[in-house]
Amino acid sequence: MNPGPWIRHSEYVAEAAGKIAAECEGLDEETAYICGLLHDIGRRFGVSYLAHVYDGYTFLMECGYEKAARTALSHSFNRKKMEDYIGKFDISEEKQEELKSLLDAMEYDEYDYLIQLCDSIAVADGIVSLEERMNDVKSRYGYYPQDKWDRNMALKEYFEKKMGKDLYTVVPMKSTPEH
Repeated sequence: MNPGPWIRHSEYVAEAAGKIAAECEGLDEETAYICGLLHDIGRRFGVSYLAHVYDGYTFLMECGYEKAARTALSHSFNRKKMEDYIGKFDISEEKQEELKSLLDAMEYDEYDYLIQLCDSIAVADGIVSLEERMNDVKSRYGYYPQDKWDRNMALKEYFEKKMGKDLYTVVPMKSTPEH
């Protein structure tokens, strides 16, 4: 319904999530892959910003996919704070309040954290360093909240410790002319 680079980005998030989950006790590779694949499904309804979070969550809940719906909601809020959203608030105040209530009521699990991390390293043509991805977002939107940045770095450290491996040995970065 809305072709674009978000589809390839979602495929890279899914691939990374599956590979990391395969290295982590207590995480299911297939569940992680599916949650990664569907985290941005709200973009299928058209070009949007915060609306893609709301649309993805409601669409997946209506389909009965609660786990994937959770990650469609949680992937943009690694600190569970609406003000950390980077982009336009293109939904009504009522829908924003609904998202805030849902976030407040959620207790994040490792799949939420995993998709947040993978969303922060995947671009439309592969995996990049966490710093490169966050700087890319910062350059496009003019800012990147420091607390959100720090949380992403903590998620990377958490999963590296859980895997006992460097993130980029499990999920190799794309090759660029400089590499």
